[in-house]
Amino acid sequence: MLYAHFSEVPAAAWRWPDFAPREVASRGDGSLLLIDEALDALQAARTAVGRPMRINSAYRDPVHNALVGGAPRSKHKEGHAFDVALAGHDKEALCRALRAAGFRGFGLRYATFVHVDMGRERSW
Repeated sequence: MLYAHFSEVPAAAWRWPDFAPREVASRGDGSLLLIDEALDALQAARTAVGRPMRINSAYRDPVHNALVGGAPRSKHKEGHAFDVALAGHDKEALCRALRAAGFRGFGLRYATFVHVDMGRERSW
């Protein structure tokens, strides 16, 4: 479900206790595309690691995606990609939890975060 702004998400529709709509909304216009499968996986990974996970980037509206140099077919625009900060986490342990939760796409070349998505199995 697409919301024009994260503040429009009804409390009854939000079932991910360790995250807030603001954290996974577009940093551009504040819109939010809720993809239950992706947020369920993110919550499962958070529960497994047992510590907070800071989300650097989640859903991106098309304009914001272009402004930040995102790929034209970015999984962020589809609402099922997250850039998870590595601060306070062991990268390998975090990736194991994310993979076990159902993420299949992994961007591992970054020093400060890991990109994960629900797309086809791949890594870079």
